[in-house]
Amino acid sequence: MNDDGHGTGPEQVCRTYPRTGRTAGAEFDGGRHALEGVADRSRVPTGGSAMTEPSTDGSAPLHLDALQLRRVLQDAPVVDSLIDFFRSRPVTPLRQRLAQSDGRELIVMPIISAPYSGVKMLTVVPSNAGSQHPVIAGLFTLVDMSNGTTLATMDASELTAWRTAGVAAAAAARLARADARTLTLLGAGHIIPYLAAAHAAVRPIDKVIVWARRADAAAAAARHIVERLGRPDIEVEVAADLETAVRKGDIVSAATRATNGLIEGRWLSAGAHVDLVGGYRPDMREIDDAGLLRSTVYVDDRVAVLNEAGDLTDPISRGVVTQEFVKGDFADLALAQLGRAGVEEITLFKSVGVAASDLAVAILAWRRHAGMASSSGFPSDGIN
Repeated sequence: MNDDGHGTGPEQVCRTYPRTGRTAGAEFDGGRHALEGVADRSRVPTGGSAMTEPSTDGSAPLHLDALQLRRVLQDAPVVDSLIDFFRSRPVTPLRQRLAQSDGRELIVMPIISAPYSGVKMLTVVPSNAGSQHPVIAGLFTLVDMSNGTTLATMDASELTAWRTAGVAAAAAARLARADARTLTLLGAGHIIPYLAAAHAAVRPIDKVIVWARRADAAAAAARHIVERLGRPDIEVEVAADLETAVRKGDIVSAATRATNGLIEGRWLSAGAHVDLVGGYRPDMREIDDAGLLRSTVYVDDRVAVLNEAGDLTDPISRGVVTQEFVKGDFADLALAQLGRAGVEEITLFKSVGVAASDLAVAILAWRRHAGMASSSGFPSDGIN
């Protein structure tokens, strides 16, 4: 699940953002599908903000805020860690969601995978869009199940962005064409720059197109993408028209709170890969029936998607498709059991977001922090 810059009034002209001269911030190791260097270096403290010492003596647990998470996950093998974790086919409980009539939500997502467990608690306040407060906020708590010790708490919004983008990139590494060069991003929320960097880390992206309902939000997202990528070889532009943006995309990635079929199937080009990460409720849809029917469909977690994701639950309830229409899940992709069948095939990956992926990235962040602390003279937690 991800926040989105929804609004009104599409931009009337297509604006192209200048390429920066900074050193490339994302690199792809073709043999390992590693997502590296996608942290926003311009916002990470380099000198005066040391990370908190790990706690192993029963004192207050470590807390990693958003800036600290970016620092420890910078150049980290996020995709590798997710793939390795899902090869064991982790079982994730369905999220618990309490909703208010005004759209506010409290979401709780628990997970256990020995020797660790974790729980993510999120608040979703859609009216915060465009304000100083985030749409999605909360904490993830990481626990050592060998003794019940709370190892760390982490900023949940930042963790969600990293794991969502990492899962999307891992799926694209299996499903998108090897020569995919144009990435279309729908939405303007916090996660959009993460998705841009993640996809650029696993495919030779040289153009990113951004569309959102509000022109100013799309323009701001494009600027953040340029800053985060730091790639002079990647052109970033804002699209005025949704259909044109989708038609141009080799990879079309949607991170919105749409409740109708935002992407129309007739717009998809042969060989396109569609990445849907925004919807996490049965009333949310980012693609229409035609788009679903044209695609070979994969999901992050079958049980979660078939219970929570409107992109599948809605057409299934109306008899458009059955549950068997889903060809595979993220574990199948991680195990390299399934993948793209041909250059003309349209593939679709629906991620509803599960706590297993949160836990995988939280463990990675904890271990890297402990390693950095150890190299700085701080004691390590001793878990490996």
